Amino acid sequence: MYPAQRISRSEFVPIRQLNYHVRCWGQPGPDKTPWVLLHGWMDVAASFQFVVDALTQDHFIIAPDWRGFGLTRSGGADTFWFPDYLADLDALLDHYAPGQSVNLVGHSMGGNVAMIYAGVRPGRIRRLVNLEGFGMPASRPEHAAGRFAQWMNEIKQLNSGMLQLKTYASLDAVAARLMKTNQRLSADKARWLASHWSSELMPGQWSILGEAAHKITSAQLYRVDEVLAIFRNIKAPTLMVEAEDDSMALWWKGKFSKAEHRQRMNSVANLEIVQVPDCGHMLHHDQPLAVAALIEGYLSASQTDSVI
Repeated sequence: MYPAQRISRSEFVPIRQLNYHVRCWGQPGPDKTPWVLLHGWMDVAASFQFVVDALTQDHFIIAPDWRGFGLTRSGGADTFWFPDYLADLDALLDHYAPGQSVNLVGHSMGGNVAMIYAGVRPGRIRRLVNLEGFGMPASRPEHAAGRFAQWMNEIKQLNSGMLQLKTYASLDAVAARLMKTNQRLSADKARWLASHWSSELMPGQWSILGEAAHKITSAQLYRVDEVLAIFRNIKAPTLMVEAEDDSMALWWKGKFSKAEHRQRMNSVANLEIVQVPDCGHMLHHDQPLAVAALIEGYLSASQTDSVI
């Protein structure tokens, strides 16, 4: 199994009626701007371990398990709303960095949360790094009725037990599943991730630490005009990090392209885009040394911190 170098500690913080699990590395200090790392969909905070191990300096790092993922139990939610991630993050920053700006890093879904939050609370973010957080295809008003109907139908499927996550016979089977999804992932890293991504909740039955309700289609349309208005409000210097492999072409099959994403990113005033070679969407697993160097270099750049 992968030997973690920088050992994290787990903390549980009461946030909005939930007992939020937060993984922390390092210690806070007067000369340290906190780093806040936001994981993606069906992932956990421990996903950043390989990047944290590759850092050259000590930092105070905070990485929550989003509601309904990892060790943050939702208490039986049958729907997860995107705005809740913003409010959860806001409360976490109030707890860990009151009156202080932070460096915000998000991967995939976490990158989308980070971008929106940085435009809604621009004074709270010192620097922003988006790892493969591309947003969604544009929607149209006429999509609304069908989207609401789909959402209600999937709610019924969940509550009838028809919508469930697959279970696995062993930890090695979970690791094999991770390696099948990401063929660049080595066996030692896959097994380490599997030990944090799943749990043996019943003998011989390993369950993913993500709730099935996350698979339900959002009832909310993705409104690009609103997103662009929020992007224009981002004040923090922003680094967009893309993988060499074009995951968007695989996911969206022409409905949304990397070129369209870059056009949207033009709304961010202070933006730099870089691409990491020889990696896919899970670039922080595929190339942790390169990703760590990019993040650490960008977040360590000289800039006067703002005070809330």
